[in-house]
Formats: sequence, C-alpha cells, structure tokens
Amino acid sequence: MLAILNYEAGNLTSVRRALDSLGIPCMVTADHDVIARSQGIIFPGVGAAGSAMEHLRRSGMADAILREIGRNKPMLGICLGCQILLDHSPENDTRTLGVISGQCGMFTPDLSDENGEPINIPHMGWNTVRLHRDCRLFDGIDPESEFYFVHSYYPIPAREYVIGTTGYGLEFCSVHGRDGLWATQFHPEKSGRPGLKMLANFYAYCRETAHAQ
Repeated sequence: MLAILNYEAGNLTSVRRALDSLGIPCMVTADHDVIARSQGIIFPGVGAAGSAMEHLRRSGMADAILREIGRNKPMLGICLGCQILLDHSPENDTRTLGVISGQCGMFTPDLSDENGEPINIPHMGWNTVRLHRDCRLFDGIDPESEFYFVHSYYPIPAREYVIGTTGYGLEFCSVHGRDGLWATQFHPEKSGRPGLKMLANFYAYCRETAHAQ
C-alpha cells in the first residue's frame, strides 16, 4: 500500500484516482502509523511552501517524513512535494525539509522562449524531460514523452542529485533525487500514459524493496 501524504496541500484526489486506475492500493493519510506501515510514500502538493511547511511541522508530519526517509522507505515527491525536499524556497522565504541539498528558483519575466518571446508565468503545459542519468521511474517510457507542468518555482538541487532537466526560458531541473527517493516538478498523475507508467514503476520498486527487507 502507498501512503499519499495529506498535509492540506492540493492535488491529493488526482493522485489517488491515478493509482486507483492502475489497481495500486493507496490511502490518503496524515496518520503516522499508516505512513510507517506503507510500502512507499507519495508526497504531492499544489500550494505555497510557507503554509505547507507550517502544517507539516505543526502536525508532526515533517518528523514522520524524515524518519521514514531515514529508514530508506521509497518516496516520490511531486510538484510542491518536489520543492519541499530541498533546503529552502524563496516562496515565503521558507526553510524546507533539507533532505536533498539545494534550493528553489523562480521563473522571472526577463526569460524568453525559443522564439525570443517572454515566457508565461506560471509555466503551464506539456514538456519533455532530458535524462542525465538512468532512473528507474522512466523504465519503459519513450524519451520523447511529454509530461504536464504547472509551477512558478523550480528545484535547484546539488549537481549530484540532478536526474532530468526541461527547457522553459532556461534549462531547469525537473527530476531530482537518488534511488528510492525521487522528485518530479511535473505531475505524473496528470501526464497520461507516460505518467501512469511512472507511477506503476514507482510502485513496482516499492514492492521489490519491501520484499527484500
């Protein structure tokens, strides 16, 4: 069973529906015991970094997340969940979880697209991901596949954690992490077949990890 973290950030329902469509058992939860018993964790979110971190700390979920990561439980961060794994976000000048070294950047109006036109902020739409190293999440996914983005901030992790990048005004990190701890700036649950395949790959990894223990 996968635990979808409920920390009063949006996008929980779409993640659960995507997993349900794949027949993957899951639960939207803030219960620390349920999180501890799960085979893996999905850390989703649409919202502001400051209010999300305030809720995570107040509820004790920040400690629960760090504890499970320390136990090497697989985790997938999505969008805001991707950014919160870093050290800091300029959104509300927020100190975040600090699991992955790095901080967030923000798209600015001076950036332009490939035609020299100013980019729209937030970045909203479909884009490809250029992989810089192998990643289990992308097994069986066409390299030309596009994924759905909607964000104004983007992760800037330490170089060794960069897995994939995407171009939008600049080339930014769109996938970061390490084996068993991955984070995507895009939304797999809203990215059609490639996104569903990614979620299936994550669950397969979680099951393999659980059986190996």
